Amino acid sequence: MKTGNFSFKMNWTKQILTLSLFALFTIISTQTASAHCDSFDGPALKDAAKALETNNVDLILKWIDADMEAEVVPLFHKTYSLRNGDKEIYEIVKKHFFETFVRLHREMEGASFTGLKPAGSVAPITMMSDKALETGDFESLLKALNNHINGVLQEKFDKTEALFKVKDNSVEEGREYVAAYVDYTHSIEAVHDILLGGGGHSH
Repeated sequence: MKTGNFSFKMNWTKQILTLSLFALFTIISTQTASAHCDSFDGPALKDAAKALETNNVDLILKWIDADMEAEVVPLFHKTYSLRNGDKEIYEIVKKHFFETFVRLHREMEGASFTGLKPAGSVAPITMMSDKALETGDFESLLKALNNHINGVLQEKFDKTEALFKVKDNSVEEGREYVAAYVDYTHSIEAVHDILLGGGGHSH
């Protein structure tokens, strides 16, 4: 009987982790889309840099709509033609090309362009998700996400539970409890709402 209970608890835990992972992926794709697309750490600008290195404009066309090619392709060829000329001029034109390319990609997503972001601006978990695609090692990503989710929710729960025991001792402790309670319950509700309503990258 104990073995059966343990097995049930393990299966239930796995289901909770699976749901939490789905919710976290949804949050990531929604909240970090801008930084990911605009950053030099992101795949779009990495492809743009590689395209200039290899003179292969086809590498970036997947990031924009067909009707945007008329603006991007000529600018790409102009930029590439300046590679061996004055370095200062080339850097200026290259930056303009990158900005134009990313701006159009963001328009395709229905999002605004707020400028290029430096390398290192992408959230670590997003970098890990990209790395998993490159290496095929999804298991390591899942473990990292599990640990992160467990840690965050456990911390919120522990804080709220501790304050629950003293919430009626004074007004100050009561307010501290309410603040923690709101944070804790909203976190749980957010995961629940995402799972029910879906969501994701605007692209």
